[in-house]
Amino acid sequence: MSTLIKGNLTGSGLRIGIARSRFNSPVTEGLLRGALRALLALEVSEDAITSVEVPGAFEIPFALDLLAASKKYDALIALGCVIKGETAHFEYISNSVMEGIARVSSGHNIPVSCGILTTYTEEQAIARSGDDEDNKGSEAAMTAIEMANLAKQLKEKK
Repeated sequence: MSTLIKGNLTGSGLRIGIARSRFNSPVTEGLLRGALRALLALEVSEDAITSVEVPGAFEIPFALDLLAASKKYDALIALGCVIKGETAHFEYISNSVMEGIARVSSGHNIPVSCGILTTYTEEQAIARSGDDEDNKGSEAAMTAIEMANLAKQLKEKK
């Protein structure tokens, strides 16, 4: 018989770090509100949440790397928004950020959930960062909690 190990959505006792981009701030502030709302609803203590603001999405992996290196957090959340323009900049930034997030997660052995919006229009970004159930910051927060709990279970199983 196989064993199934799953994370849960109980945030009590967890420490969470958030790196948020200031660029496209109406959207990223909405993502942050959604993430904080979800974390608090899942019983993460407000004083166990650290939020770091960086200029743009490109700088998010650097901030995540510093947060992870501190060994103070059970999971990290990346929040940002890259909206496609008329040049290839969108693709370069999006790819770099996603690769950087994955590198931080695997390099530090810490769950990093991705709340980076990569949209074609500002309207799409606004729709995903509103004060409702479609907020991708909330989803990223729930993923961070679930993965932090999964990681704890797997580490205890060794």
